Amino acid sequence: MQMLMSVAIVVQIIAAVAVIILVLLQHGKGADLGAAFGAGASGSLFGATGSANFLSRSTAIAATVFFCATIAITLGSGVFQKSAEKKAGGVLGSVTTEQAAGAENSAQGGANDLQSNQIPR
Repeated sequence: MQMLMSVAIVVQIIAAVAVIILVLLQHGKGADLGAAFGAGASGSLFGATGSANFLSRSTAIAATVFFCATIAITLGSGVFQKSAEKKAGGVLGSVTTEQAAGAENSAQGGANDLQSNQIPR
């Protein structure tokens, strides 16, 4: 499992770099990749409209690989694995624990302790 996570992270980094490079290579409307190499060479590298199609398709493929790697890392991280032994953590888990402790205090006659734990408003 650890090996697959490492592979997914490497693929994600490569795809991210590829997306960055491909986006930076693309020019505005009317400018081809060949225009970067000289004024008259705009049609010689990929053809008149070839660079726009090639770069946009390559960017879409690299972005798809990036998102698939991100999903694979998320699923492989174990975030969605539920265990019966784990209790709810975070803010909601602490609130219910404190409320249970407060209810026991008040049942035992410790009303003053309960009031001192409350936040003044």
